[in-house]
Amino acid sequence: MTHGPDERALFESQAADLYDAVLAAEGIATDDPRLADDAPERPAFDLLVDLGLVQLDAVSGTWMPEDPSTVQSRVVSPLSQQATQLLEESTHWARVFGSLSQSWRRSPMSEARGPFTYLHLGAIGPFLDGLVAEAEEEMLTAQPQSGRDAPSIAAAALRDIAMLERGVAQRTLYQHSARRSTVTMKYVSAVTARGAEVRTLDEFFHRMIVIDRRVAVIPASDDYKSAVVVREPSVVAFLADVFDRSFERARPFVNRESTTLRNIAGEQRAMTIRMLVEGHSDPVSAKRLGVSPRTYAGYVADLKSEYDAETRFQLGYAMGRAGVTGQEAVEDD
Repeated sequence: MTHGPDERALFESQAADLYDAVLAAEGIATDDPRLADDAPERPAFDLLVDLGLVQLDAVSGTWMPEDPSTVQSRVVSPLSQQATQLLEESTHWARVFGSLSQSWRRSPMSEARGPFTYLHLGAIGPFLDGLVAEAEEEMLTAQPQSGRDAPSIAAAALRDIAMLERGVAQRTLYQHSARRSTVTMKYVSAVTARGAEVRTLDEFFHRMIVIDRRVAVIPASDDYKSAVVVREPSVVAFLADVFDRSFERARPFVNRESTTLRNIAGEQRAMTIRMLVEGHSDPVSAKRLGVSPRTYAGYVADLKSEYDAETRFQLGYAMGRAGVTGQEAVEDD
């Protein structure tokens, strides 16, 4: 018999504590109130019996604790075997679908559908998973900081690690603000350990994935609830070229040297100045920088302090007199 999440949750929350109590008392009597049918501890006790962690001593009429190490293999081994079987089964399914996908791409019907396909909501994730699973040579990804939560990044990590372990190359581009995200840092650590290259850039850009320079996926709306799958070779080549140029100017994510961090801070400062000079609203400017409105307001406050200005008008006047436009190049130290 295999035990699932419900049994594990009961084991962690109640049964383990009850086992410790039985162990400390060197047994528990059959007439103990905790073993009554309506006692709160009874489900936990039944689970201990089912697992074999307590055995009834018929002579003394006492339930005695057993060595957990002798029980563990009976519980864990079936689960491990089941996981292996599920993994093997999923591999077979993926292989069959991969063969069908290749047949589809070679068929006239694929061309008849045109070079652009629109996806909506729940269809986007499964499509990306299948697309990445088919990658043979390279995946390029541009990921703005907004719109990604911890569960989606964790799922992407599992998917991308499997791809990297097949020998597929990966290059990923983030905004500088991603360096302050704990979950993003964990993702980057996991994929770079397997050969991926990750860099950051000061500029805002939209999300994009390019697989083997033959198909690209880009947003079809600002809320990322729809996407466009692009198979037109000239458009895909253009998108890949834009990525290559941006990646060349970006800074390595894993580089934590003080010089690099100072240059990144300088680039974010210059970007903030450009947003002010161009007259963008705070929400738009924050999005362009990939930070929260509060963080952007902090950047502006720092500039006010630097130029001894109390209002944005005074700040603009002071920067204008100094000839500061935000277009000044940030020189590497």
